[in-house]
Amino acid sequence: MKTLPPVDWIVIAALALATMTLMTVAASAQQRTFYDNAGRNVGSASTDSNGSTTLRDNMGRTTGRTATDSQGTTTFYDAAGRVTGRSTVPSGGR
Repeated sequence: MKTLPPVDWIVIAALALATMTLMTVAASAQQRTFYDNAGRNVGSASTDSNGSTTLRDNMGRTTGRTATDSQGTTTFYDAAGRVTGRSTVPSGGR
């Protein structure tokens, strides 16, 4: 298994946090591209109409996925489909 350099994990974490923000709005198909301070593309996230989001690195490779259930729990998956974490929004959305 290839180990990603530390900066890749930072980008993936930033994309995951950005995705969680996107999940709080009404689910609709959308695409977001993320850039570093120098204006370089560092990744993207695309959300489908069901609220599932796919995270990609700057080369377009899938780095993870998220899916939010009806209870507000978001499950994070790696590129191989393994669960890597969960986040639950407290009742009331705060």
